Amino acid sequence: MKERRAEAGRVEVRRAKAGSAKATRRNAVAKAGEQLGLPLKRGRGGARPGSGRKRKADAIRHDRRPEVSRHKPLHVSLRTHKAVGRLRRRDAYVAIRGAIATCIARWGFRIVHVSIQAHHIHLLVEANGKCELANGLRAFMISAAKRLNKLCGRKGVVFTQRYHAVAIVAKRQARAALAYVLNNWRRHREDLVGTAQRQASVDPYSTGVLFDGWDMPFEKFEYPAWYEPMSVYAPRSWLLTIGWRAHPRIGVREVPGPIA
Repeated sequence: MKERRAEAGRVEVRRAKAGSAKATRRNAVAKAGEQLGLPLKRGRGGARPGSGRKRKADAIRHDRRPEVSRHKPLHVSLRTHKAVGRLRRRDAYVAIRGAIATCIARWGFRIVHVSIQAHHIHLLVEANGKCELANGLRAFMISAAKRLNKLCGRKGVVFTQRYHAVAIVAKRQARAALAYVLNNWRRHREDLVGTAQRQASVDPYSTGVLFDGWDMPFEKFEYPAWYEPMSVYAPRSWLLTIGWRAHPRIGVREVPGPIA
């Protein structure tokens, strides 16, 4: 037993001497101004291949927003959650029309054309600047979300992604944007859904009934008792009033192609 205690004492002495030697070296290095290294184990975090949140297949890229000017209208797209259901139905139309009406009194922001599709909405808007655009779209999205959620008896997200906006800067692009928004139902084959829509010349879920640039007088569909066209501004920008007319009028039966 005495031998074990003696051996343990010698071990403690050696440890103390070793610790004292290390402390002496650290003090000497610190006096010399040398930076001591700290051994670190590589673990989670940091830049490395494949790091970060995985990108969804249909997610909108967070690219820089386009420059906004009152002279340049914008094409805006908004996608809705599938839990909200199809938007091309009577109660959803009334809800979205009400949300658009809340934006009428906003200064510096104007919704001039609308197209409601099954699970997304297209807007042509004019704004005086970035703040007016952001605030106007936020007001519309909040109002629409509250109204649509109330219809569905649910709470939660209605617009699944941030809005996608493209600035319109040329006459041909303006003509393409008008055709794409107002005739978008033909692109998605919604013009073949139901007898009433097959007989209609323009999309009843858009502002096509207010548009005066069709290539021929269209036959207005029969208005149901509940129907009321959406309350939108008449466009003021040169591109959406005069500039696009340098190109052919928009065909009532025209099926729009992809747009940038």
